[in-house]
Order: sequence, then C-alpha cells, then structure tokens
Amino acid sequence: MLGAGSWGTALAIQCARAGRRTTLWGRDAAAIETIGRERRNRRYLPDAPLPDGVSVTADLRAAIRDADAALIVVPSHAFRATLESLAEIGAPRSVVWATKGFEQESGLLPHRVAAEVLGGETRTAVVSGPTFAHEVAADLPTALTVASEDEAHALEVARAISSERLRAYTSTDIIGVEVGGATKNVYAIGAGLCDGLGFGANTRTALVTRALAEMTRLGVALGARRETFMGLAGIGDLVLTCTDDHSRNRRFGLALARGTSVDAALAEIGQVVEGYYAARSARRVAERVGVEMPIVEQVYAVLYEGVDPRDAAVTLLRRPMRAEDG
Repeated sequence: MLGAGSWGTALAIQCARAGRRTTLWGRDAAAIETIGRERRNRRYLPDAPLPDGVSVTADLRAAIRDADAALIVVPSHAFRATLESLAEIGAPRSVVWATKGFEQESGLLPHRVAAEVLGGETRTAVVSGPTFAHEVAADLPTALTVASEDEAHALEVARAISSERLRAYTSTDIIGVEVGGATKNVYAIGAGLCDGLGFGANTRTALVTRALAEMTRLGVALGARRETFMGLAGIGDLVLTCTDDHSRNRRFGLALARGTSVDAALAEIGQVVEGYYAARSARRVAERVGVEMPIVEQVYAVLYEGVDPRDAAVTLLRRPMRAEDG
C-alpha cells in the first residue's frame, strides 16, 4: 500500500482483514516509524489499530519486495512520481491505484499516466467509489468499484480486497470510473458553498443533479460509457462527497462560505483538498474537448478569480433556458 494517509491506511487495514499480507509504505520515515511503533495512524485514523497482518516501512524497495500487487494511494500531484519510482526499481505484475484526479499539467487521467510510465506489460486497475476511510477502517458495510480494461484483472483485484462487509463490483470502463473520481470533488466544494450560504436542500439537490449531467457529458466525450455514471463511481461517489461533512472538499466549501480565504481554508482542512486542483484541471480538459461544465466554471471562478459565491450562483441561474437532457 503506497501512501500512508487516511485512505491508504484504511485500505491496508481492509486488505489485511481480507486475508492479504500487506505492507504500508509512506515517504515520511519519522511518521512511518511512529505508526509502526504505535500500531495506528494517529494523525489520520487514530481510532483504527493496525491488524497484525500489516507491516510498515519507509523503504519503497522493501515495501514491494515479493509483492503480487502495489496499490497506490497518493494525491494526484504525486501519482506520476510514485509510478516512476516503482518503475525504476521494478514494479510488481499488478499496479492498482485509488488516486483520483486529472494530472495538472497534461490533463491526463491516471490510467493514461500509468501507461506512459509503466508501458503496456503491467496489469493495471483503479479502485473508486463512495467510501470514507474511517468507515472502511471501522469495518462498516461498504461497496466500491474496481475498474480495468482487463476484466479478469478487475475481478482478481475485487476478490483480493473484498471481505464480509466490503463488496467490490467490477467494471471495464476505466475512463468513466476515473472521470467520476476526477470531478466529484469539485462539485463537493460547490455543495459546501451552497449549504454554507444557507441556500437550502433545493439548491443542493439541483447542484448534485446537474453535476451528474456535467460529469457524464465530459466522460462520454472522453470515451466513457454513460451508464457508468449511474453507478457507485458516478452518482454514488458524487452524493457521498456532496452531502456528508466527512468530505474535506465539502468542508472546504463550507469554510469559504463563512468568508475564510482560499489559503486559510486549505490550511484549516489540513489535508490535500483534491477539488481545489481538480477545478482547474477539469475546466481545462472540458475546454479542450468542447464540453460545457457551468458548475465547474463557477467553482473555478470562486477559487481562482475571487468571484463571490453568491454571484457565482446567480450566474448559473441566469444561464439561457434549455432542455434538461440537453
């Protein structure tokens, strides 16, 4: 498990629970030493002890030695560098990731980045869907999606991480699953802004519904299947992230609505707020493929152009009338 944040730690616990011998790797040697000594990640999941089946290390070569698979759980901006480090020392036969987001500079989805770095011989897959790390670590009932262009590989990974209380479904639409994961955090910021401004349930529901239409349009333009967005990695992850305050992206939006500056709100969250970066990259990708994403546009305007959130909402409402399915 490459990445010792909340989600990487939770997945390490889950894999051990599923009967897999698991090594949790993190770049910060001091933090990893503390996790190993205390047998818990106090910073991210203080209430979740590590099972006996989880070892920890800051040595990447040691982490993947004899491993059948590497599961990368790092922020999107660190994804390529982590892949390059893996490739340099010899990646396992299977590389899976739970990283979400377009690469900032290139606009590539993670599977495209992986193909560039690892070539076509490594079997790859993505894990995505509606999950909060603390609930997985607590063994609460959860469902998620494993996607790979290789259907047999997706099933192999799904079986490897599933247990009595975590069920993994499979998909071959890796583009659709990744687009859902790359965009939903932008909309969660929007939902936090709306709720923080007191706009009410009507507004939040409208935002989530139209967000689904937006992400579907972008996904289809990039080669995804429309039906993927009606599943766990689409509407499922979108609803979870937009409506629950465990979402750091939603909390970021709530902080902005209180009048907190962008920089101060990022510092307040204390973890990577993927939606902040995704707003810029999703907007750029949408422009490149000619897809309208008005909610993304307005979230971007609030984050990067200093537009008042109330003015952004008014701008959305003043858009020309159109058919809902248009």
